[in-house]
Amino acid sequence: MDEFDTMKISRWLVLILGLSLGACAQTSVRGGPEAKDSEVLESSNSRARVHTELAAQYYSRRQYAVAMQELREALQADGAYAPAYNMLGLLHGALLETKEAEANFSRALDLAPHYSEAHNNFGYFLCSQRRYADALSHFERAWANPLYATPEKALANAGQCALRSGNLVEAERLSKRALVRAPNQSQALETLADIQFRQGNTAMAHSLLNQADGQGGLDAVGLWLAVRVERRAGNRETEAEYGAQLRRRYPESQETAWLLSGQFDKQGDGQ
Repeated sequence: MDEFDTMKISRWLVLILGLSLGACAQTSVRGGPEAKDSEVLESSNSRARVHTELAAQYYSRRQYAVAMQELREALQADGAYAPAYNMLGLLHGALLETKEAEANFSRALDLAPHYSEAHNNFGYFLCSQRRYADALSHFERAWANPLYATPEKALANAGQCALRSGNLVEAERLSKRALVRAPNQSQALETLADIQFRQGNTAMAHSLLNQADGQGGLDAVGLWLAVRVERRAGNRETEAEYGAQLRRRYPESQETAWLLSGQFDKQGDGQ
């Protein structure tokens, strides 16, 4: 398993924290294009919904075998339940089974073409595969849906993906759009901090990271950036504190591997 594969696993574990199965059942406009989607997402079979939600919980604890069994139960109850296929996409992605992940995300969207959460998750998966243009297309379909409850999440993911592709201008534009929707969106703040850091504006990067940290803590990407920001600023004690957090909270992440090997020139896009 190479560095990029290891990084994917940590990203999927972070992603599940943003998964909201309850938000899947978006209210549709009567007679509008989302009407059929609403019927698919709001399965009349409660067993499908309950088993899918249980799968998400097991997934978040890395109990992948149990999560897979719960999803089998969900699809046995309702073989056309799009959220179960969306969850299968996440699960196969975590297992680095890329063909299976893509097939299940595609199945979810075949059943519910306006399913924004699946578009967002599929976009995240595609970005992890460095298929940046395809990823951004799915993120846009997610946030463009006026019924999507959290468009800022898709915008922030798109901003991070644009940054990973090396397009700093687009990354900044998308992240700022996310912050218009949600002024304290931590992922968007981290992306802007990363841009400032790359441009040599250490003080601004520090300020943005502090703001993001105040929203419940930094993820692995944010902590790795914080380590490098504090290192550049000469704040060794604070650098060590962020490093300790990174090792403790994300021991299997690519960022932790870089920290332990002293590769401080490595960026969050694997470069």
